[in-house]
Amino acid sequence: MSTTMTIRLELELKQRLDQLAQATQRSKSFLAAEALRDFIELNEWQIQEIKDAIKEADNGDFAPEKSVARTRKKWGVNAS
Repeated sequence: MSTTMTIRLELELKQRLDQLAQATQRSKSFLAAEALRDFIELNEWQIQEIKDAIKEADNGDFAPEKSVARTRKKWGVNAS
């Protein structure tokens, strides 16, 4: 099932979408739906990861200090 949605685009973005649709032989609707799907999936994943990290922190599930220190040293980070 699908539904119709109207959005406003900057002229330049609309022109780029037109060009991409022509180059890929896909409809603008298809490309826009794919872009929205990718954007939503990425943001849903990121939000879930943040929620999971907060839950771990609330439960006191932290990396041991020695492990953190090794990582800092490996990447040359001085967080002191």
